[in-house]
Amino acid sequence: MRPGRRFAAAATVFSLITGGFLHADPAAAASEACAEIAILPAPFAPWSGVPLRVMVIAEKPLDGTLSLIAPDGSVAAKSADRHDGPPYAWFAEVAAPAAGTWRATLQGPSANCGATRDIAVAARKPGAFQIPPGSIWPTRNNWNSTNEALFSAWIEKLFDGPPDQDLNWKVWYEVLRDPQRNFLYNYLGRNEDHTQTGLRPDCADFIYFLRAYFAFKMGLPFGYSNCSRGKPPRCGQWFNVEHPEVTRPAPPPDKNAAPDAEAAAAPPPPKQQTPSFLRVFGGQADPQPADTPIAPAANAVPPPPKRPTNFAEYLRDVGDVVHTGSVRAGDDTADFYTVPLTKEALRPGTVFADPYGHVLMLVRRLPEINGTPGVFLAVDAEPDGSITRKRFWRGNFLFVHEPTLGTPGFKHFRPIVRDKGGPLHRLSNAEINRHPQFSDFSLEQSQMSAEDFYDRMDDIMSPEPLDPARAMADAITSLTEQIRTRVTAVENGRKYQIKQPGDTAMPDGASIFQASGAWEDFSTPARDLRLLIAIDVVRNFPERFARRSNRYAIPAGKSVTEVKNELQAALTSELASRKVTYTRSDGSQWTLSVKDVLDRATDLEMAYNPNDCVELRWGAAENSEEASTCRRHAPQAQRVKMSSYRAWFRDRHWPAGRG
Repeated sequence: MRPGRRFAAAATVFSLITGGFLHADPAAAASEACAEIAILPAPFAPWSGVPLRVMVIAEKPLDGTLSLIAPDGSVAAKSADRHDGPPYAWFAEVAAPAAGTWRATLQGPSANCGATRDIAVAARKPGAFQIPPGSIWPTRNNWNSTNEALFSAWIEKLFDGPPDQDLNWKVWYEVLRDPQRNFLYNYLGRNEDHTQTGLRPDCADFIYFLRAYFAFKMGLPFGYSNCSRGKPPRCGQWFNVEHPEVTRPAPPPDKNAAPDAEAAAAPPPPKQQTPSFLRVFGGQADPQPADTPIAPAANAVPPPPKRPTNFAEYLRDVGDVVHTGSVRAGDDTADFYTVPLTKEALRPGTVFADPYGHVLMLVRRLPEINGTPGVFLAVDAEPDGSITRKRFWRGNFLFVHEPTLGTPGFKHFRPIVRDKGGPLHRLSNAEINRHPQFSDFSLEQSQMSAEDFYDRMDDIMSPEPLDPARAMADAITSLTEQIRTRVTAVENGRKYQIKQPGDTAMPDGASIFQASGAWEDFSTPARDLRLLIAIDVVRNFPERFARRSNRYAIPAGKSVTEVKNELQAALTSELASRKVTYTRSDGSQWTLSVKDVLDRATDLEMAYNPNDCVELRWGAAENSEEASTCRRHAPQAQRVKMSSYRAWFRDRHWPAGRG
């Protein structure tokens, strides 16, 4: 990445308007830290009947104070609370702004360092933002470095909270409907965030939906590709928001027809478990027929997909096409491109592609402070539709090169632009590196081994030598968080058993990791395999310390071997002190230490089946007091299949060919 090139122009203050950016006097920037500042008010058309919110972002770590100055000259709101970056951000809000001209000012450390924007607040409610007939939303801006920085700051604010806070939401729209988190809440003045949806995106859908939501609010381009799932993933047809008449590949006219190249890359049929929209962003659900329709004949021509008429229906179509292979694809036709491993590139909104079919998005970087390790925080969507914030570490972010699975690692959304009134198009990797506002495509991750990757991430998060005991405690904390998220997943399965007493069908082979229906929602094979890998990371921490002892602050007078032995001795007691509690089949609570979970790692190799009681899913010993409340067991045929698949979990390796 080229320093000083991230925002749309150097030494310039920006104010976002409908047609682009207004350029203020460059003399307002007296130093590099003051050179790149953007101010965004909300809503799109401010008026006195709704709160006035202001976001200010800077590319450099500027020490400044944001003030909102009322028309009478009084300071109505002030904030010196700067969110860590890049980008660095300030937020301020006035609940009931008076009509007139307001001024948003970020004052830096000197009189000639800062930025100001006048904001007109109307006395009466303006007309709703107009969306042209036949359009999902109008594109009135390009993606550029400033809009990318605004996207990053919006993502960080959306999932903000103390790093030790357990942040999760049952459904994705809960966080979007929180005006204290969502800076763009009702931004268009159409009451677009007041309604609910039954849609529960999976991990890949979720990151596309967040990008689409921001683009919808800000009038930016959006698109997505039709990609295969593996061997390796490849992308073909590209769809974009300016052509809502074509949102998914056309189905083949006959199931017996010879497949062409386009059909071979087509995604599976629409996800059966995606509920219809009830109401979202103004959309109405389609009425459900009273009777189940008769299935069409096998050789019948499928009806053409229904054209989406609003943002809600558009997201439904996006979710029916994208999947984890869309994020793992690695060439110029993919929706993402790999970036260098630097703190400047790994900003909120950066996506991580797990080679084994999971996707996360970075939401915050916490720098190393006084010996406490730095950390990246991320969010993901689980199969049950819940959203969870979690730490970066080896147990959550798996990195390995397997050519059949695609390109793993950290990636940015590929910029979509329009040149001189032409059609929308995506920048190729070469164009990204030639573009003055991006210049951040990199192949360096593809040249790293797994150990090199994790070592580099450690160096980015914590550039100063670490206290080895604190670093090990931090790894144990990450493992504990991972176990607690499994508590929620297993509990969801227990509740489902109560409502649906029958057995859930189990897929065959590698499909246990990527299925649909109740198995996808309530089984935990992928989660458990990641947990087993995480257990190994913690168990082996003393060995890793010894391998990279130069990264740690070794106490004076002690050798590497002595510190390693101290860590090994402390590991058992630390694991025993951490506790998790789950609900047994009869509703009673049972507490395990993290050490108990580690000791049951072998049992966890066959603990993912939702047809088993929760006691078995936590590895309770047969005939023990803990297992005395167990009332369910998976069918014998399923246990036989699980035994044949056990080697995948024992060897900590996904089955070959899984896409």
